[in-house]
Amino acid sequence: MVNDVLRDLLDGRWADLRRTSRELVGTLEPPPVLDLEAQRALVFEQLGLLAKGGHPLTGFPAEYGGADDVGGSVVAFEVLGFGDLSLMIKAGVQWGLFGGAVQALGTKVHHDEYLPAIMNLDLPGCFAMTETGHGSDVQHLRTTATYDPTTEEFVVHTPDAMARKDYIGNAARDGRVAVVFAQLVTGGEEHGVHALVVPLRDGDGQVLPGVSIEDCGHKAGLNGVDNGRITFDHVRVPRVALLDRYGSVAADGTYSSPVEGDARRFFTMLGTLVRGRISVAGGAGSATKKALALAVRYGETRRQFTRPDGSEVVVLDYLAHQRRLLPALATSYALHFAQEELVSALHDVTDDRARREVESRAAGLKAVSTWHATATIQTCREACGGAGYLAENLLPQLKADTDVFTTFEGDNTVLLQLVAKGLLTSYRDHVGDLDQLGMVRFVADQFVGAVIERTAARSIIARLVGGSGDGLLERGWQVRQFEFRETHVLEGLARRLRRAGTGEQDPFETFNNAQDHVLHAARAHIDRVVLEAFVAAVDRCPDPETATLLDQVCDLYALSVIEADRAWFLEHGRLTPDRSKDVSRAVNELCGQLRPHARELVDAFDVPESWLAAPITRPAS
Repeated sequence: MVNDVLRDLLDGRWADLRRTSRELVGTLEPPPVLDLEAQRALVFEQLGLLAKGGHPLTGFPAEYGGADDVGGSVVAFEVLGFGDLSLMIKAGVQWGLFGGAVQALGTKVHHDEYLPAIMNLDLPGCFAMTETGHGSDVQHLRTTATYDPTTEEFVVHTPDAMARKDYIGNAARDGRVAVVFAQLVTGGEEHGVHALVVPLRDGDGQVLPGVSIEDCGHKAGLNGVDNGRITFDHVRVPRVALLDRYGSVAADGTYSSPVEGDARRFFTMLGTLVRGRISVAGGAGSATKKALALAVRYGETRRQFTRPDGSEVVVLDYLAHQRRLLPALATSYALHFAQEELVSALHDVTDDRARREVESRAAGLKAVSTWHATATIQTCREACGGAGYLAENLLPQLKADTDVFTTFEGDNTVLLQLVAKGLLTSYRDHVGDLDQLGMVRFVADQFVGAVIERTAARSIIARLVGGSGDGLLERGWQVRQFEFRETHVLEGLARRLRRAGTGEQDPFETFNNAQDHVLHAARAHIDRVVLEAFVAAVDRCPDPETATLLDQVCDLYALSVIEADRAWFLEHGRLTPDRSKDVSRAVNELCGQLRPHARELVDAFDVPESWLAAPITRPAS
């Protein structure tokens, strides 16, 4: 029996859309085992069913038949993660990346020409950013788009093998056009990375002259997505092909932009595409919830070994089994509420400062959520023993399909470095105007003051949510531990960079030598953000009994994070050895208290039953 209050709380602001999206996903059939071409064909067919069912309309402009609901488009994508992940990614490429780039980077002429056909799937397309030699370092892509004023055309060219567009979804089979990111050159002057709409195939599906496409072939997972490699040999496209919201070229080759500075313009352009990164975090969360639902159902029916009275023990009654699944379940709840807050922030963003905060938080949550998915789905597979290794029980495919989430839409390690940089006051406004040495000195000048300002705000939050008690289950104590770790690590990083910035050390070496510190600072910050989102969700739960249950889940999340990093807390005097042992005992007790509610907690995710139809979920006969 689903706890309706808990489900409604999880459904949140876009509850109606979540439910209709789940219904749409529930009408689709889980795919059978197919060869590569048949799997791709089935996914494209189901993509058409999503188009007919109205899935892509949510995020596009009302002027073209959409709903102008940016947050809703992320939520709709997230729900697809309960089904076939190849279909989810294929939809994300078509309507999120390709369609989203045309919408965000183009102007009305592009919207009129392309958006209706993109929305109804008459124009399948690609998002061609990543290159063989440049993935995370988008600013230094090598593909060129050189303007020829004599014909009023751009010449799109791949100068060498490292500039080949690589791993491009929709390229190998279905894509007819691509939004291609290239270095824009006019009159011999470079203006940084811009995006152009470049045709790939004609109406009969034949690859056009000057375009070469290779099939990436079989991957570890997501084989319903036709990833390919694209090379351009002096391909000419008209001047209007440039998506010119942030940079335009006149007929004579004169370049103009409403954003000054190549670096600032570059980050402004990429910032408009942050929806894809947020969507990946949500999709990873859905896949993780599905894995937990499978593992908990199996754990409630599978019996192993006996008690003294001869009765066999249900495996979820073992503390070791609870330890594997329940902290992960608590973390999934925490990340869900943090994701909900982030989607709302994206939907409501109105100014540059809020937009920068969304971009930074999106980077951190994407990293944490996808790492959590990889670890938790593996744990769920192991918790189901040999049965979890059978394809019919769905977990192996979830493992294979989500593994790449940690590196696409931004490598997680790189993303956490972006989070740490985003914590610096005005950092992202100034980074384009500073060389590496200036960057180090800017950190030294700006960072400590910013940390002090945040510390004061955090102290207010701690007092509001928990009082001054020191009990492990006292919310104020938990929040203070998260805050102290974040602040201490940030201050330590500031001191470290300040010392390095005043010496003769090479600026690259300064940052390279501090990367461990940078990553820890970012992770500590995101952990605190996630905890605060969970606390807020508990506070708004309308039913006292459900709120009590959710409060225990929040305790388990907070203490399991502290336990995982308790070496740091011990080293910095926030835990004594005895207190550290108490944390582990409290985690054990919370696992025992939540054991009877494990099924209730996963059922509240409301994964469509058709996508949980695995033999391991059926009661033993």
